[in-house]
Amino acid sequence: MPIIQSVERALKIMDLFDERERELTITEISKRMNLHKSTVHSLLKTLQEQRYISQNEENGKYRLGLKLFERGNMVLSNLDLRKVARKHLERISAMTNLTVHLVILDGQEGVYIDKVEGSGVTVLYSRIGRRVPVHTSAVGKSLISTKTDAELDQFLENYQYTKQTPKSISSKEELLSEIAHVRTAGYSVDNEENEPGIVCYAVPIKDYSGKVIAGISMSMPAAKVTDEVREYHVGLLKECSTSISQDLGYEYQKI
Repeated sequence: MPIIQSVERALKIMDLFDERERELTITEISKRMNLHKSTVHSLLKTLQEQRYISQNEENGKYRLGLKLFERGNMVLSNLDLRKVARKHLERISAMTNLTVHLVILDGQEGVYIDKVEGSGVTVLYSRIGRRVPVHTSAVGKSLISTKTDAELDQFLENYQYTKQTPKSISSKEELLSEIAHVRTAGYSVDNEENEPGIVCYAVPIKDYSGKVIAGISMSMPAAKVTDEVREYHVGLLKECSTSISQDLGYEYQKI
């Protein structure tokens, strides 16, 4: 795979900053990178636009931006989430022999950050690190179901409703109708919309503040789905979600 030189240079600029060198002038950066100032200026301008680099208005020096702090916290949060959730995912996968996923929202897509493979069904589509459309996946629908109508409107702006299978949702109207059902039912469904022959159920996970930060889903062969099967497995998912959310510090109100 070829290295993209401009990306490599931008990353190396950010690596120049450390505990000893918190701020650098463009001249210092130019010398250390062995690049002309005009090239460095263009790279810095791009990094500034994306908030990975900021400039001290008092002395004109450059420093790392808050975007790195945000992304770093996201990585740490996800690592903590995986660690907390893992035992719960393993437990319900062992109980059911089904594949269980842990997914977060990134942009307009879900991303698999963990997966426990069950012996009862092989799910070909999912793998850790792979992205999944929110409109065709149970977990994607679950992740966006707690957004307000205004937030959903903004989220779905310019969204592409690509059909993964003949059963996939193909319009905003269909998706919003499905989300309304998810809000009422408390769980979401992928009825062979992402992978033929596979049905998935999903529920959201909350952090200590009550914010939805992830979702868990369980996949099974469509041929084995009955009302009783659905009720049982959705119940397990909800119980699992509650346990993970509580482990993350969320307190459910007692009724």
